[in-house]
Amino acid sequence: MKPVSRLKFKLVLALSLALLAIIVIAQNVEPVAVRLLFITVTMPRAALLAITLLVGIAIGILISLSLSGRRGSGGSQPLELSGPE
Repeated sequence: MKPVSRLKFKLVLALSLALLAIIVIAQNVEPVAVRLLFITVTMPRAALLAITLLVGIAIGILISLSLSGRRGSGGSQPLELSGPE
């Protein structure tokens, strides 16, 4: 893939995802009650979806950082598979 077409693909993909996010937000504006232990919060469903997404991204980043820290300071190293000799 040429660099220009790759950039164009990424731009189209980003705009498509942004449009999809706007559609989801526009269709999920009704309030929902969220209970967490003893607290009840009422918020739009789109806000709840956004918060859930951000929490998931944060967990993914933390797990990724935790796993990369276990590899050592050498960064990613190729696995050496030894077969039967």
